[in-house]
Amino acid sequence: MAKYHTKQILIYHISTYLSMAAETNENHLLIIEDDQGRKEFSLEQPVYSIGRDRECNIRLMSQFVSRRHATLVRLPREHNSHSYYYRIVDGDAKGKASSNGLMINGRKIPTHDLRNEDEIVFGPQVRAIYYLLKNSQRLGQTDSSEYDITLINPGMAEDLEDLGD
Repeated sequence: MAKYHTKQILIYHISTYLSMAAETNENHLLIIEDDQGRKEFSLEQPVYSIGRDRECNIRLMSQFVSRRHATLVRLPREHNSHSYYYRIVDGDAKGKASSNGLMINGRKIPTHDLRNEDEIVFGPQVRAIYYLLKNSQRLGQTDSSEYDITLINPGMAEDLEDLGD
């Protein structure tokens, strides 16, 4: 009997997770601009190191950026355990701060819970924009406009050419 009950709980949790995933599909995107141009990073991992060190998960190309300039940490939202956000912290994962710090939305602060369109400045001409993209569409469904096909009668094209004269 206990085995049946455990199985029911497991099925309930899986179906709850799938329905919540279907309701809110979030994508976290970090767009970096540095000395080598623009790069996009889709954030999915629990921790990212950011800096000019070759070992960093997100490498910044600039002499004005610390080797281990910042750390991104994924944290669960309080109201929804299936949804999360990213916190950016100045310095490395061991707590050593960067030389120049972080400017977030024009303010120098050591840590910040990222929100959509936050701007992070690491140094001169080195910045990032964070995007939280929400797709509340159900999984497996498509938007009807994706398949919107407009048929044009060949005679209509000739009429449009006559208007141009």
